[in-house]
Amino acid sequence: MGISALDIQRVATLAKLRVNQGEISELSTQLSKVLDLVNQLSEVDTEGVEPMVHAFELTNVLARDHESTSLPRAEVLKNAPSHDEECFRVPPVLG
Repeated sequence: MGISALDIQRVATLAKLRVNQGEISELSTQLSKVLDLVNQLSEVDTEGVEPMVHAFELTNVLARDHESTSLPRAEVLKNAPSHDEECFRVPPVLG
């Protein structure tokens, strides 16, 4: 399956890439090889193979939550460049 120069230029435009004429023939060859490999995958018999999300069987890898006391408000606010008695003061972001 060949990739035309027009196809390369369209893909480059969509990817917001600039390619010169010298690069187009090299990219055409490289993309053709990639597509040939992808087409080989379609020939593999996957009947009875369960779909999977990851290549390895994973379990929850997150640490367990644990309850702890938070810092006192005054201690946290003393490090802020701008604050009032209760909150951080930040510049407005909407009109």
